[in-house]
Amino acid sequence: MKIEYLDDYDAMSVIAADMIHAELIAKKDLLFCAATGSSPLGTYTKLVEKYQTDAFAFEKFRMIKLDEWGGIALDHPQSCQTFLNEKLLGPLNMEASRFISLDSWPVDQAEECKKASAYLETEGPIDLCVLGLGLNGHIAFNEPAPFLQAKCHVTALTSTSMQHSMAEGMEQKPTFGLTLGMAEILQSKKIILLISGAGKQHIIQEFLSAKITTSLPASFLWLHPAVTCLIDQTST
Repeated sequence: MKIEYLDDYDAMSVIAADMIHAELIAKKDLLFCAATGSSPLGTYTKLVEKYQTDAFAFEKFRMIKLDEWGGIALDHPQSCQTFLNEKLLGPLNMEASRFISLDSWPVDQAEECKKASAYLETEGPIDLCVLGLGLNGHIAFNEPAPFLQAKCHVTALTSTSMQHSMAEGMEQKPTFGLTLGMAEILQSKKIILLISGAGKQHIIQEFLSAKITTSLPASFLWLHPAVTCLIDQTST
């Protein structure tokens, strides 16, 4: 794992956006997996700025959603879908056919997960995955547990995840999560892990110990051959 400490959030975001843009230039139909929340927000803002001067690089760009809050409307102001619509899909003028979503309120939850997994089996693997580090060490909604699941699945949300800024602002609380599984994430050709935000000092130290355990799902990233971990030093 390549670890870089950056002076602040903005510096971290610049580096991450540069890395994504370079991958897009190298592969026009890049399959990108997009996390949501405050950690990648600055990166996406910088990426949109690059689009404004180099739209050609984004013409065949494909994206798959990493996870979604379940049991709320897809167009809820705090849904992952709304975040991506506002921060990436809209500003990048991405066609619906190039975006693979996860419905927040599917008629059949298991079938919704199977659709995402089936897409990755035929069109994947993910070329570049952007992740954040959760307060409890989760990646996406792969929560700490005695065992982790390989493929896209429905998951119970921990109390720590419910303290996420996106969930805290919801009057109608999510009742479950939908998330890509650990194998689908770890099969990504390259991964960028963004570490930023208050209250993460302890989990950052646990993660950097490189001890691999299902009680800290992000620790499995140490097994991947091409992870770049960008750390906002103000978070440590």
